[in-house]
Amino acid sequence: MHRQHEPPRGGAVYPFVGIPSFLRAPIVDSLDARPSDIAIIGVPFDEGSPFTPGSRFGPRAIREQSMRLASASEGCVDPRTGQRMLDLGEVRITDLGDVSILPTNVEATFERITDAVAEVIQHGALPVVLGGDHSTSYPIVRAIEGPLHVVQFDAHLDYAPIDDTLRYTNAHPFRHIAGLDKVEQLVQVGIRSLRTAAGAHGDTVRDENVIVIPDRLRERGVDAVLEHIPAEARCYVSIDVDALDSSLVPGCVSAEPDGLSYQELRDSLRALAERTDIVGIDLVEVNPTVDLPAGPTAYLAANVLFLLLTAICAQRRWSLRRAAPAAGRP
Repeated sequence: MHRQHEPPRGGAVYPFVGIPSFLRAPIVDSLDARPSDIAIIGVPFDEGSPFTPGSRFGPRAIREQSMRLASASEGCVDPRTGQRMLDLGEVRITDLGDVSILPTNVEATFERITDAVAEVIQHGALPVVLGGDHSTSYPIVRAIEGPLHVVQFDAHLDYAPIDDTLRYTNAHPFRHIAGLDKVEQLVQVGIRSLRTAAGAHGDTVRDENVIVIPDRLRERGVDAVLEHIPAEARCYVSIDVDALDSSLVPGCVSAEPDGLSYQELRDSLRALAERTDIVGIDLVEVNPTVDLPAGPTAYLAANVLFLLLTAICAQRRWSLRRAAPAAGRP
């Protein structure tokens, strides 16, 4: 049974009223209960963060801040263009709540994440995953059928060598992802951290299916990304909020200076939505425990997803997405 949010008495829908779900989408236990175009999944997991924990609270914070975007009862309009934003009356969005995490059992938790995403795909919906730390991108991507072009917005390569002691931290996911047979290419955008390990960087340089775009985006605009991705390609988009400049994301412990502007990220995502068939999305590394009291990082994250989903819905690609079956394990 799904639980539809009802406006409070008097008809006004305030962001501080009601049970938080992403954009006030109906909360469902299963997509059997409600056919959907977009399904939101929270992954409150941060055991891949060796530095500072707290991103496990990211999904909840992003949902709470997204209520501000859904508070206008007649929808939202971009004041710069006059364009009506994501029309919740036309696109079917549901919130499936959070994956049930098994603390300290990383592999079993990853199995649950993969199963949750695979179920969404089997129902023909677009999975949109709220993290959590970046280690969770791997179990998400392995649930999605290929071929895939993966675009990673990030300050860090997250491509650390895998050994017997460290396999599933937030420094490793794209080493796993690039190794999946179904991933034709990994494009890493915004890489700039001075903490980049020499070994990891050398590996990406040698790997033919990995393209690193550090500052060319600033020099050349979105063409620096699009030139590597064929038109109509099936594309998975992973957004680490530290791709943005550290001044914009105080609630991210891995933030780095000299990052992307909001406009650069927004334009890149919009261009990807227009050129490719986006079949999965994650947004990670929002840490409310270090965010400012008003939650600006979580609010920015909600805005980024709102804009990206608006651009995807404008392309009307649902029939293509429903035709793609879920993959098995790699």
